[in-house]
Amino acid sequence: MRLHDLILYRTGMCPFVERFFHLFIMVSFSIAIIAGEAEADGLSAPNGHQAIIVGGDRDYPPYEFIDKNGQPAGFNVDLTKAIADVMGMKVAFRLGGWSEMRSALQSGQVDVLEGTSYSEERAKEVDFSLPYAMINHAVFARRDSPRVNSLAELAGRSVAVIRGGIMHDLLEREGFNGRLQLTPTPADALRFLAAGTTDYAIVAIVPGMYIIRESKLSNLVPAVRNVATQRFCYAAKKGNDELLSRFNEGLAILRKTGQYDLIYNKWLGVMEPEHVDWRTISKYVALVVVPLVALLGGFALWSRTLHRQVAVRTADLTREIAERKHAEEELRINQQQLVQADKLAALGVLVSGVAHEINNPTGLILLDVPILKRANSDTERILEGYYAAHGDFTIGGLPYSEMRDEIPKILDAMQDGAKRIKRIVSDLTDFARRDDVADKVRIDFNMVVQTALRLVDPTIRKSTNRLHVDYTEEMPSILGNSQRIEQVVVNLILNACQALPDADRGISITTRYNHATMSAILMVRDEGVGIAPENLPRLTDPFFTTKRESGGTGLGLSVSDGIIKEHGGHLNFESTIGSGTTVTLSIPVIEEEQMT
Repeated sequence: MRLHDLILYRTGMCPFVERFFHLFIMVSFSIAIIAGEAEADGLSAPNGHQAIIVGGDRDYPPYEFIDKNGQPAGFNVDLTKAIADVMGMKVAFRLGGWSEMRSALQSGQVDVLEGTSYSEERAKEVDFSLPYAMINHAVFARRDSPRVNSLAELAGRSVAVIRGGIMHDLLEREGFNGRLQLTPTPADALRFLAAGTTDYAIVAIVPGMYIIRESKLSNLVPAVRNVATQRFCYAAKKGNDELLSRFNEGLAILRKTGQYDLIYNKWLGVMEPEHVDWRTISKYVALVVVPLVALLGGFALWSRTLHRQVAVRTADLTREIAERKHAEEELRINQQQLVQADKLAALGVLVSGVAHEINNPTGLILLDVPILKRANSDTERILEGYYAAHGDFTIGGLPYSEMRDEIPKILDAMQDGAKRIKRIVSDLTDFARRDDVADKVRIDFNMVVQTALRLVDPTIRKSTNRLHVDYTEEMPSILGNSQRIEQVVVNLILNACQALPDADRGISITTRYNHATMSAILMVRDEGVGIAPENLPRLTDPFFTTKRESGGTGLGLSVSDGIIKEHGGHLNFESTIGSGTTVTLSIPVIEEEQMT
């Protein structure tokens, strides 16, 4: 009975009997090998050799290659040796160029080829063993090469491939439209590519990465990692089924005993991600979870003890709660103000960079539009003469009779738009610039309000169709920090916009001078939903807001009130539910101006 039949026969046995029977098979088979060595040599010498001649590629690492000692090495070589050991065969290796080895198999100089990729065309010429590995081919390129994503994109390019290799066969079969540079080994293909002799190279991904690493071809990378997947087999001449069956049986034994996995991991395991079994995962999970659970348990115990101590001391600390709350609120306010200051500082840096980038193209527009306007004026006489002589014609896709009036308007609109962009960017830069409150200077209150309106203009236009602005002409200067006051005005206007239920409700902004109190007055009135009477006294309290669900923090009016108080002024709020709200900002003017 053959070993193959014995292996099939043992299926269904219990594990203990199965292991005993497997040991019995191996011992029996070894005795049979020793007893019939001469007969085995006869089977392994179809061409009259004392050993089976195994052919392979001399430079296809890590599958098969000649090592530094001049000996065959690699995954295929070790696998063949292991098969020969378990099957009692003698083998001798002959490694050379792959095309040469294919010819040697057909001429009988070698009995079997290891590491042969299966294809239906090759199966017409030789017989194949069962596959023992899968190999993926990749397109390699230089780092500066144009990107490709498939074989079809290589059309018209020069491509290096192994002479007689599976990709050589495949490209010729598919009528590759390009120049093939045939090389004896994959290393030669990659060297040609690295030197710029070819545009791309197609090599199996594992040998390719191995050669790139060992040969330090640092300018090469895999452009397409898998353009073709092939099955690695042993190949013999047609009709040599007996020899291939012995290789198939040897492969089956190696897989069953685990020796195949040892050989695979030795040569190819380092080229693939290491598999992590559940036992290893459980081990590391235990190393993390157990200390974590212990830590959490200790923390829970400590927390419980702490809660008990707090409960005991609660009665003694009741008198201090109010003071602590007050201190915590002040600390929280200061922290929020610091955060706001940091945000404004970051905004200032961002706006400065953006302003620089926007001002450059805006400056070009402002420089070029006057030239275009002069050019249009200079060509107007010529175009009018042509129009009078030949009638209407198209310019820019429209009749000249329409465009001659529209072009000056378009150029004026472009110039006005560019000026508006430059003014908005300038206002943003001034608003976001970091400045100390103590640095107070003489400023125009009306100008501050105008700047704030320009900053929030997009929001105003989205919120209302009715905006009324009235500036008093009799407005003395005030002493203050323009950026901080602009911040307050912006906040008041944004609050008014947010209070409007629809765009048909209006906003009124008025400035005036109060002679009696010598104060500059700003009144912002909206026709919004209004504020409940019980909430009016709390509007400037830190963290109080009626817009919590929409993202309000309750700091806007608190910060604004602080800024105005630092300038000697105050804020006043009047509101009626359903009718709207009026905010009055009052700030002292410079007294010297009133005395002159």
